[in-house]
Amino acid sequence: MEDKRLWEHIKYGDKKALKKLHDKYFKQMCLYTQKSVTDTSVVEELVSDCFIKLWENRAKININSSVKHYIFFILRNSVVDYYREKRPITESIENIPEPANEEYFDEQKQYAKLYDLIQKLPDQRKKIIELAVFDSLTYNEIAKKLNITKNTVKTQIGRAYRFFKENLDPKDFYLFYFLHTSEKNILSKEKI
Repeated sequence: MEDKRLWEHIKYGDKKALKKLHDKYFKQMCLYTQKSVTDTSVVEELVSDCFIKLWENRAKININSSVKHYIFFILRNSVVDYYREKRPITESIENIPEPANEEYFDEQKQYAKLYDLIQKLPDQRKKIIELAVFDSLTYNEIAKKLNITKNTVKTQIGRAYRFFKENLDPKDFYLFYFLHTSEKNILSKEKI
């Protein structure tokens, strides 16, 4: 169902339409929020709160632009509020990204697919990939941090890449390339 139609149903109290909108954008919104908030439980709470606000204020809200942009705007404001209320401000609120255009959201769908695949990895492999890709740690740094051998790190990353290769659509393969490029950067850091 198209977003505008979902929104019309939500305005009239259709909880199933709200659930569909939630399911459609939850992962993308979590990825967006993780750029500013590192605690996963807080990220999920902020995203869920957006849908609660949307539901509770549905009669007062008029969405003239895209529904997706509107809910991401609510989310950005929630992140700003989180920084104001829950944490001492150590960085400028202006650094919290504005909701972007539709191309950005399409890219986020691809990242959501990758995120889903990462969640399917065994725990240790998942942790290793997250440290390698998202934290840009070298094999040695990962091995030291997790108290495992460098060869274990290499093996686990290799198995994860094979899993991504087997499970990513060809059109989304550039995400694997992104990871593969990160691995090359890690390897070049290792030689230094």
